Amino acid sequence: MDTVFPTDANPAAIVHRPVIVKIQELSKSYRTGFWLNQQVVSLQPCSLEVYQGETFGLLGPNGAGKTTLLKLLLGIIRPSSGNAQLLNRPAGDQTIKQQIGYLPENPYFYDYLTGWEFLTYSAGLFNIPASIYKERIPELLDIVGLSRQTAIKKQLRQYSKGMLQRIGMAQALINDPDIIFLDEPMSGLDPTGRYQVREVILSLKDQGKTIFFNSHILADVEVICDRIAILDQGALICQGSLHELLGSPDAYFVKGQGGSLDVLKKWLQNLTFEGGYWQGYLHGSPSDFMASINLMNGRLITLDLRRLSLEDFFIQQIHQRRTNPNPN
Repeated sequence: MDTVFPTDANPAAIVHRPVIVKIQELSKSYRTGFWLNQQVVSLQPCSLEVYQGETFGLLGPNGAGKTTLLKLLLGIIRPSSGNAQLLNRPAGDQTIKQQIGYLPENPYFYDYLTGWEFLTYSAGLFNIPASIYKERIPELLDIVGLSRQTAIKKQLRQYSKGMLQRIGMAQALINDPDIIFLDEPMSGLDPTGRYQVREVILSLKDQGKTIFFNSHILADVEVICDRIAILDQGALICQGSLHELLGSPDAYFVKGQGGSLDVLKKWLQNLTFEGGYWQGYLHGSPSDFMASINLMNGRLITLDLRRLSLEDFFIQQIHQRRTNPNPN
């Protein structure tokens, strides 16, 4: 079934896209301890959808459950409850493996192979004819920024972590997948490598590919993603487009001193205090707010057009959940 949602680039535009990933109350828990009598919840029941051609970012601190969710979607592990669908088939269904690309966070490669041999081997897993993969491998090496000479001559055991990440990205794309799962794709890369991977993801997006990836590099996520979700301690705490979560780029950021805390809370989002100053994002009329500041004997220092950064929003959401885990 098609779903309607606004894009971040143009919130007023309505785009119809089919659902590619559908998650309903999916959870995972493990038994641990000597007698297996203790239960650890890795992922609490969560529900979300990812649409065709969308770049979806899954964010969260270490141990939040991001990799667990990816493994559930790929059928690597089984859920404790709930269900998930990929391309209108149950997660893990063998019939859709050909349409999926995957780069794990810490991949293990056959390190005695050269990069070229490894990609040839990967192509063989998908039964890709030699006439196709002999043309595709050089294209992929160019895309991920690895020289052909290095790929032909150097064994993977001689690759740096950044080079391994690039060859891993190439193998995730060897079958020209419809949906690509990337677990921390920028991990171990220098700024140039991060830029190259980011450009690869954006080019895949231009081709209409659906991309689902985990990352802790929020600046890259903010540039790449149409929508995001945040996991913390196994719980899905928010999801939506950057426009929905961060507000419009014409929000006012204000900073000042004095006044009434109760009044400031009514006017400002993400209100913080540091060094005797308060700051936050204004919702309401700037002129009315300035009049309110004068009435409560406060002092306005800064009023700028600005949008809440993804990093600030991320920290705010994690802090709010941990200080007030049961708001209801």
